[in-house]
Amino acid sequence: MAVSLQTKYPLRPITNKVPRTHRSSLLHVRVTCSATTTTTRPQPKLVVEKRFVSPPLPNDPSLQSTWTHRLWVAAGCTTLFASLAKSIVGGVGSHLWLEPALAGYAGYILADLGSGVYHWAIDNYGDESTPIVGTQIEAFQGHHKWPWTITRRQFANNLHALARVITFTVLPLDLAFNDPVVHGFVSTFAFCIMFSQQFHAWAHGTKSKLPPLVVALQDMGLLVSRRQHAEHHRTPYNNNYCIVSGVWNKVLDESKVFEALEMVLYFKLGVKPRSWSEPNSEWTEEKDISKN
Repeated sequence: MAVSLQTKYPLRPITNKVPRTHRSSLLHVRVTCSATTTTTRPQPKLVVEKRFVSPPLPNDPSLQSTWTHRLWVAAGCTTLFASLAKSIVGGVGSHLWLEPALAGYAGYILADLGSGVYHWAIDNYGDESTPIVGTQIEAFQGHHKWPWTITRRQFANNLHALARVITFTVLPLDLAFNDPVVHGFVSTFAFCIMFSQQFHAWAHGTKSKLPPLVVALQDMGLLVSRRQHAEHHRTPYNNNYCIVSGVWNKVLDESKVFEALEMVLYFKLGVKPRSWSEPNSEWTEEKDISKN
């Protein structure tokens, strides 16, 4: 007979006695105790796992852009501009204006939908060990715990992962197609996806610190607004997933599309989304103590 007990004790720093410069880490200890009873004598086993979980400090290297980040963003922008140029040049040559413009508008609208579906998926399923997207899942859970850190990320640091995806996706399309309508869609869709994390960061920004043009675009509903995205960071954390313009949020939330998908996945695969569980200390928001 084997008996296994598991418990987890988060030990938080005593912030009123520890200098601010020494508050960078929270210690989490997992104690696992198991005892196996045999005909001879019990054989207890104690395992203690420690890991430090902390929000990055304002000058943390993880928030800084590297030259590799900048090169990937440059590569992504190059493929985007090449696609846009093909759309404009092809449109002028074939006297097509309406069709590429409509295709670009469709790309803008569908990019918001795509950002919402992807955001919902990595918010609710998988963990850091998930192949390919595990690091993004871990990063998004960290974002829920410390949402204010996204405003401290440097530009290329925030965009490089999506820029890499855009580079490898759009470059073959640049080489394979010359249709201005195709590139009208591709250039706009890819631009919105690549820069969606910047739109996301602006949605966490303070109005007084944002560029006036950004505030105007948010107020017009062309970029996801600060008020709308703030709802995503409140319990039950199951709405307002779209982060480009947010135009799909009301439609998806009121029609309960994601709730229906969650039910299908649960009954087919037996997997529950994180939004069905009570918020826990692993991913619920903590205040920015660096401002205190």
